Amino acid sequence: MNQLSPRTRRRFLVAVMAMLLVVASSMPAGAVQFGEPDENEHPHVGLLVFDVDEAPTWRCSGTLLSPTVVLTAGHCTFGATGGRIWFEPDIFDSPAAEEYPFPGESSVEFAEVHTHPDYDDDAFFLFDVGVVILSEAVNVETYGSLADVGLLDELAIQRGLQDRSFTVVGYGLQSVVPTLQADLVRHQGEVQLIDVRGTAGIPPGTSATFTNNPGEGNGSGGTCFGDSGGPTFVGDTNIIAAITSFGLNANCAGIGGAYRVDTAGDQEFINEFLD
Repeated sequence: MNQLSPRTRRRFLVAVMAMLLVVASSMPAGAVQFGEPDENEHPHVGLLVFDVDEAPTWRCSGTLLSPTVVLTAGHCTFGATGGRIWFEPDIFDSPAAEEYPFPGESSVEFAEVHTHPDYDDDAFFLFDVGVVILSEAVNVETYGSLADVGLLDELAIQRGLQDRSFTVVGYGLQSVVPTLQADLVRHQGEVQLIDVRGTAGIPPGTSATFTNNPGEGNGSGGTCFGDSGGPTFVGDTNIIAAITSFGLNANCAGIGGAYRVDTAGDQEFINEFLD
């Protein structure tokens, strides 16, 4: 069984929202908690496996912003030396099942991996954004696009006056305790914006919190390990306001935290790879 690096083990509990070991792919079950299979509704959201010294080591989710540019979390790209991405909605019910997590015809290799230049692994939540450049183009009808700068601030101020629902998409776990569930299926779920003022010592301006894991039958979904880097879309659009970043406990219950990409500084970093 592959083990996480010592650096990863030192991360705050909130950081482990997505760093599920690749070996968990052999276990049965879900993804976005209590959401629903996404099937082909978001074909621009993929499953990324990151290599360290050519060995698959961890996985995350991410969104195509163009045929070759994938947006994901900084704590996913940090320390990686390569990797690959899949876009099948169900990894194990596809040709990818014979190859995952290693290179093959079903995946596209990374050409470059970039982490925000100010990213600090000991304070990952401050600049938790990364970009992967693919070695070949992936052509889909729709790509993700960045929200207008300050969108989440506007929604937070106009409480009750606008729709505050968002769609999270990813390949993460559905359950950690009492049963680890990870069948590598792309799921989606609806969450609601809670706040943009920071939480658990995380300062305002970098993250937003959303409803998470409301319980099977009592809500429509939330994020968990393996969803990190996946998009938080505005409503049912392709507009990305934030990317899944952290949770506040080891069973993915309570609120979920996402790193904001509706900020000028982060969009300047991301747009370097799109211009």
